[in-house]
Amino acid sequence: MHSEFEQEPPKARRRWRWLLEAALVAGVLFALHSYQTRNVAGGTAPPFEARLLDGTRVSLDDYRGRPMLLQFWATWCPVCRLEQGSIDAVARDYPVLAVSLDEMNAADLQAWMVGQGVSYPVAIDDSGELARLYGITGVPASFVIDGNGEIRFTEVGYTSETGLRLRLWWAGR
Repeated sequence: MHSEFEQEPPKARRRWRWLLEAALVAGVLFALHSYQTRNVAGGTAPPFEARLLDGTRVSLDDYRGRPMLLQFWATWCPVCRLEQGSIDAVARDYPVLAVSLDEMNAADLQAWMVGQGVSYPVAIDDSGELARLYGITGVPASFVIDGNGEIRFTEVGYTSETGLRLRLWWAGR
């Protein structure tokens, strides 16, 4: 005989528990992302001028018209090193400007990049001026900027190649 107060079958309980746990993980990830990006620049990307490793001057205006990735990183950051292959692959299809927060000269950083097998454009921010301008408190930090100079997506921490490509694609729509 079945009672109207009978408990849910075990399979249904497991499904609800899984959904609750997934919602909790999503909530924690959202809170962490919000905390990590609380001070970063938003809206119109702050204009800047920097010097690439080869001495060429570059500004944000040089990247107008197409979505681009502005990536803050450092050689001493293990997560940044994990992302390097992804950034290099994305740079074959989209404009990328990486900003190094290292305190090393351009020749040494260029040699380090060659040793890592990556070749995307890099500007050095050894004074931290660009990092302050963009509100960077940790690396890696990624900004997807649309062709009109608006920051569309910001990530602090590891981001996959697929995630970057999807964000860049979306910023170009």
